[in-house]
Amino acid sequence: MTDDQQRRWRARYEEGKLRDDVDFDTLSSMPVDPLYGPEGEPEPAIGVPGEYPFTRGIYPSMYRGRLWTMRQFAGFGTAEQTNERYRFLTEHGNTGLSVAFDMPTLMGRDSDEPQSEGEVGRCGVAIDSLKDMEILFDGIDLEDVSTSMTISGPAPMLFAMYIAVAEKQGADVSKLDGTCQTDILKEYIAQKEWLFPPEPHLRLTADMMEHCATDVPGYHPLSISGYHIREAGSTAVQELAFTVASGFAHVELGLRRGLDVDEFAPGLSFFFNSHIDFFEEIAKFRAARRIWARWMKERYGAKKERSWMLKFHTQTAGVSLTAQQPYNNVIRTATEALAAVLGGTQSLHTNSLDEVLALPTEEAVEIALRTQQVIAYETGVPNVVDPLGGSWFVEKLTDETEAGAEEYFAKIDELGEGSILDGMLNGIEQGYFQQEIADAAFHYQQLLERKRKVIVGVNRFTKTVQDPPDMLVISPEIEERQGKAVAEVRANRDEAKAQDAIQALRDMAHDRSQNSVPVLIEAAKAYVTLGEMVGTLKREWGVYTEPPRF
Repeated sequence: MTDDQQRRWRARYEEGKLRDDVDFDTLSSMPVDPLYGPEGEPEPAIGVPGEYPFTRGIYPSMYRGRLWTMRQFAGFGTAEQTNERYRFLTEHGNTGLSVAFDMPTLMGRDSDEPQSEGEVGRCGVAIDSLKDMEILFDGIDLEDVSTSMTISGPAPMLFAMYIAVAEKQGADVSKLDGTCQTDILKEYIAQKEWLFPPEPHLRLTADMMEHCATDVPGYHPLSISGYHIREAGSTAVQELAFTVASGFAHVELGLRRGLDVDEFAPGLSFFFNSHIDFFEEIAKFRAARRIWARWMKERYGAKKERSWMLKFHTQTAGVSLTAQQPYNNVIRTATEALAAVLGGTQSLHTNSLDEVLALPTEEAVEIALRTQQVIAYETGVPNVVDPLGGSWFVEKLTDETEAGAEEYFAKIDELGEGSILDGMLNGIEQGYFQQEIADAAFHYQQLLERKRKVIVGVNRFTKTVQDPPDMLVISPEIEERQGKAVAEVRANRDEAKAQDAIQALRDMAHDRSQNSVPVLIEAAKAYVTLGEMVGTLKREWGVYTEPPRF
């Protein structure tokens, strides 16, 4: 680094508060500098941490100042059961909550609807109304904890319930910290959990962006998700390109709404997969920061540094876990978690070894959380900012990953005739993204079958003495209990208020000048159920049918 860069970086590093819970020496008490770099001018594309283009990290001190948030994705059965799991995680050192919802909730259905049969509480927690949300966060101070909600289709409805709970707790809503996924574009591309056609979905997203920018500035209303794109079979470059392009699309969505890019862009965050190819993942994260900074500055005219910073959550790869020899999954998760940390993630979820078989047990969750804590407190990795910066291999792989993503951006821009947002929508309608991911998944499967790629315990080294772990079983009684609970909510609420709130939803659906979020919050407070909110809007907006591709 030049003397000027060194002085500038050092001043910003010392402005921040450093952690006082550990020292930063090696295990043998050898002093370790917070940052290492070349003598003289660094490559501009690499730069220094905390400065544009943020290749080396978005903060000058990174984990010397604050460790990443340790989240464990959790939710199963009823709100009461999940609340108990949250308390368990918090007692064991979890620093952020992450809500996993069951399939009926993800699809905007109440637990007593016929389509929900057999799925209630199975893959996450069932949330039917404000009553469930109150129970879910009972005894948890929402003003004091960061909460992530992994839901996209009915995200505005769940966000409304979350705000209503915070208000009932007496929290200052403007101080809430957390994230709601709300990324509907990746649903059309990969996960397939949409409710309406794209236009009304994007209207709801823009409403949340606008509402949070003015009323809940510390909350991230949109977590643009590549995780599910990767889980569907994409390559690392495809995950990066399609995810960041979705981010650009949402920037254009906000601009079309008339919002100031520097007012809403800092509220955007990202959600990436950390897969098993260690260095490829690190390069992907570094390239993502650099791309976002450059595009936000040069194409979208953002002036504030905070708008150039790509902030992201990471989850280790569920698709890399194997049912065969499941204890091997501990090693896979640790490797993937280390890649995320070396890549500069802001928060991290580590998968449990048994998630490929069922929802995780408390024992498996504890091992997953301890994996993060070992990396944080024992390995020394957080003591140096971007310790792999300047590695010939890592920098070359970062450049190549960025170049591959830029090729996809050019194609998407062409599909949209100069608009990334229109390119994403046209690509979805044409099945472009779906085809690209399917081709990548097919190619990888061919490599596995030829044993050109190896999965230990699956296509090589298959002899084992491992017994399957104990599994968490969700009782069928949960579904019956939850169905009765939502029926009681409908029976005991002020029905006149509920019907007034439903009519307000109908009116809002056809009044584009009205922000939907306050209307949804009032519906939540009137104990209108999730299924009633979604059903009302489906009748006004219609439903979406994916065009055939294969």
